[in-house]
Amino acid sequence: MALPMPKLILAITALSHSLTISFGFNLGKISTPIFHPHKSNDNNAPTRRDFLAASIASASTVIVTSSFPAHATISTADAAITDKIFIEFKGLSSDPGEKDRIVIGLFGNDAPQPVSILKQLVSKDGYKSKCKPLDTSRVLQKEQLEANKVYNSCIENEDIYGVNYDYSSVWRVIPNQRIDIGAVTGKFVARENPNFEDTKSSTLLHDAPGLVSVRRGNESGFGFTIYPGGGDATILNEDNIVVGKVMEGMDVIQKLNGIPVVKNALAGNKSQAAPSRACRYGGSELYCSENKPLKKVLIERTGNL
Repeated sequence: MALPMPKLILAITALSHSLTISFGFNLGKISTPIFHPHKSNDNNAPTRRDFLAASIASASTVIVTSSFPAHATISTADAAITDKIFIEFKGLSSDPGEKDRIVIGLFGNDAPQPVSILKQLVSKDGYKSKCKPLDTSRVLQKEQLEANKVYNSCIENEDIYGVNYDYSSVWRVIPNQRIDIGAVTGKFVARENPNFEDTKSSTLLHDAPGLVSVRRGNESGFGFTIYPGGGDATILNEDNIVVGKVMEGMDVIQKLNGIPVVKNALAGNKSQAAPSRACRYGGSELYCSENKPLKKVLIERTGNL
């Protein structure tokens, strides 16, 4: 049933008021034909249908084209430290008696879910992750039997042992841009990757040396990244969630930043922001070794402070 013109105008006015409250836009500022009910004899005057169509189109434009504000960006200098963890490296210094240790302060208020996972990964009990589904697509019987063995072992220990960083490696270093740490090996390879979620409305950027971050989603395994500073952090800001900063041991970070790495002349444009698991664990592609440290550096000890 069509609304009488006075009620129609009242309804559109109410719509304008609602849009102003909900979206911060004033429909009254949008040009629409003015309907004069007593001047309808003018052939050029808009009809009721013209008025209704234009008003609805204007309201639709407001709703469709309006965008909500982006996440607010705050400085990491203002982020509160809620927890602390430590990591000790093996193989970085020539002196076996020297302890290469860093202490990381975590931003639990700004990145609660990733921080919770990271705290579990450095704990003795580890992060309880389910086993990946059994891959039955192996062509060679020998490979399938090995896959079955790995899967069965994972199922047996799924509820007993959690994933931790014990003897995981520093697997990629791009000087001044990123140090990628925590490529787990052995029995942990068969576990499902954690899904790191950015659940807060504020966004922390890599705006200072020593910031620690994890990649959004579950494509980058269990590892984390340290920004050494001085290089382009665009990719990190786009892909990663900042979860903390190095509070002690920036000298160790500089050692890691200076490790000699593989540079493949034929790598071309195949360098990836986050290589697949095959790359991290010795894939056949040539570019998988790009920026891989020429010396093995492992995580020897971790824990919560």
